Amino acid sequence: MKRKVLSLALMGTALATSAYAQEATLTIESWRNDDLALWQEKIIPAFEAANPGIKVVFSPSAPAEYNAVLNSKLEAGSAGDLITCRPFDASLALYEAGHLTDLSDLEAMGNFSDVAKSAWQTDDASASFCVPMASVIHGFIYNKDAFNELGIEVPTTEAEFFAALDKIKEDGTYIPMAMGTNDQWEAATMGYNNIGPNYWKGEEGRLALIKGEQKLTDPQWIAPYATLAKWGAYLGDGYEAQTYPDSQNLFTLGRAAIYPAGSWEIAGFNTQADFEMGAFKPPVQNAGDTCYISDHTDIGIGMNAASENQEAARTFLSWVASPEFASIFGNAVPGFFPLSNTPVELEDPLAKEIVGWRDECESTIRSTYQILSRGTPNLENETWGASVAAIKGTESPEALGQQLQDGLATWYAPHQ
Repeated sequence: MKRKVLSLALMGTALATSAYAQEATLTIESWRNDDLALWQEKIIPAFEAANPGIKVVFSPSAPAEYNAVLNSKLEAGSAGDLITCRPFDASLALYEAGHLTDLSDLEAMGNFSDVAKSAWQTDDASASFCVPMASVIHGFIYNKDAFNELGIEVPTTEAEFFAALDKIKEDGTYIPMAMGTNDQWEAATMGYNNIGPNYWKGEEGRLALIKGEQKLTDPQWIAPYATLAKWGAYLGDGYEAQTYPDSQNLFTLGRAAIYPAGSWEIAGFNTQADFEMGAFKPPVQNAGDTCYISDHTDIGIGMNAASENQEAARTFLSWVASPEFASIFGNAVPGFFPLSNTPVELEDPLAKEIVGWRDECESTIRSTYQILSRGTPNLENETWGASVAAIKGTESPEALGQQLQDGLATWYAPHQ
């Protein structure tokens, strides 16, 4: 009789647990409010179909307000179960404050490379606290009509690149390259950190700089500024006052032939440009050189350590690491490339062209984003100004390297 009562009690517990699991609702915090329809119409239905016991609510904040809103919710204990993660220090601070859970034991984390995980790890890589979702890749987008009209082949070396720019400039129909220096960040992001990895050999140089084994005064870190110094002649009249939206408009209106790009431009360019576009990776210095691309980790997702639905949250995070999620996300937001090791068949031709560089080149991330911009002066922001100065020709590459090195050495121990 006792055994029967115990059996019934255990059965009741099991049913209660099952009922609870069926009623689990996960809330996702995010800054990607532009993606609300994507989550509601594609991502969440796909997950819920495979996991009928779990409901998901996507609850984004405005991008500029996300960090403040999220921190307030976390302090108040009202944040969602899942936290969309910005790369590097912002998310690391959340982990160190105890708000994000270490996911190193999540089997699905094995689906990502060390580079992919690096944006959401502790400095020693002993803990991973967000599942990588997507990266953006840098290179150049070009107007195929312009290239065809002028008989220009896609450049693969720097010599070919500048020869193409010369030909476009000489013809005069198009501005050779659409980029301004007014907003500064483009000069570093689509300039220095676009072409630079081919000089400092991607992760090899980036990690050596973090360890203090290389300096910003070394030739491989100065040389990209010397190359940028040549760009000014091809950016068109008034590039110094040209804003980021100005550059986008010049290209999509068909007035410029080449656009130094991040892949996040693809969706917008597809709707605005009425000509066929192509893309080419940052040209190498010499034919046959190993190529390197900035395949920059941009967005991840982690678990609120205070979530009451941790098992369900882990189920969702494992699914985010799956090929199914990667395919949905990669095709719905062309130019935001899934970071999982499993190849994804993308539909957008420009996105396919760009992500294909992963098979040809070594991937790295922007040199200033991990560790090196925590102090004052901030190396990322200083690189903005240095890249602008290089393009304008107001400082020599050597002087710029020395200034950046001196600034880093004021606060970063490995460089002292």
